[in-house]
Amino acid sequence: MLAFADPYLDNGPRTDRSATVRMCAVTRQVRPIDELIRFVVSPSGEVMADLKRKLPGRGLWISASRQAVAEATRRSHFSKGFKREVRAAPTLAGDTENLLVRGVIDALAMAAKAGQVISGFSKVEGALEQRQAQNSVRALIHAADGAADGIRKLDAVARQNTANNGESREIPVVTALTSEQLDLALGRSNVIHAALLAGPASKTFLSRSHVLVRYRMADDDKTAGKAARNSGTDR
Repeated sequence: MLAFADPYLDNGPRTDRSATVRMCAVTRQVRPIDELIRFVVSPSGEVMADLKRKLPGRGLWISASRQAVAEATRRSHFSKGFKREVRAAPTLAGDTENLLVRGVIDALAMAAKAGQVISGFSKVEGALEQRQAQNSVRALIHAADGAADGIRKLDAVARQNTANNGESREIPVVTALTSEQLDLALGRSNVIHAALLAGPASKTFLSRSHVLVRYRMADDDKTAGKAARNSGTDR
């Protein structure tokens, strides 16, 4: 049983920090908050995603999936949940995805500034072959629109290196961003391949990538597993 009176609304970001689960207003399933997105109402009455769970006011929680957010908009779940008339834009599901993408780009940019990203086919290949402990590759990053041949070659190098070192865990692969978005994050052009190195900033990137992939793919049970693998979340 949930430890709060209203199953759909929280009492604000400060009062419910200890909550670890919430009920989705669409599916009515109780899920970990990491699998949900918090929505709040702006002073002008517009519904907006609160990805960092810090915006003031009571929050309504929806499963972190594009389909769930679209259904919440279409079937007026926000007005029902907030118990008043609110405006949810028809583009809310897409707008929320754009915010998630922006968060992933920003996290990758921060990782790059911290020296935790290398890019370019040859450099990534060299890093995979060396795999020095202090410079360990935590994930491979491929542009979603990258050529299959290059992706296949680097993935093969990663698998071979893992086998040669007797490691049981494969290197995660992230394909959540396009080449244009990788260019934006890394401040250079034509980025197709990159490697994420160990460090605090890299963990933030992997976490946000996982949420984005879940949002895009969580509606299909078969792709949900793929989402977990491709997101690169280190569990």
